Amino acid sequence: MTNKKITEDVVRYVARLSRLNLDNKDVIKFQSQLSSILDYISQLNEVDTENTLPTTHVLPSMKNVFRDDIEEDSLSSEEALKNAPAKKGNFFKVPKVIE
Repeated sequence: MTNKKITEDVVRYVARLSRLNLDNKDVIKFQSQLSSILDYISQLNEVDTENTLPTTHVLPSMKNVFRDDIEEDSLSSEEALKNAPAKKGNFFKVPKVIE
């Protein structure tokens, strides 16, 4: 495992690029956390995946769970507007929002 360390200068540089104002305590904390993440990634890179097939999902028998698209009659204008607080002809009447 290669021990890649993120330096405090790198943390400060990335913080400046991100427009973050970090105090020294935060810089030390993030330096440690980012170094730990890189160490973990190094461990993952050591795993032998030569005979592992790519997967799109962890479960082998995934299928579409949506219902079939069946054409049905929709509501009539009268039914759709039946409980509308305001209507004008066959449309919902709403307050004007754009001048």
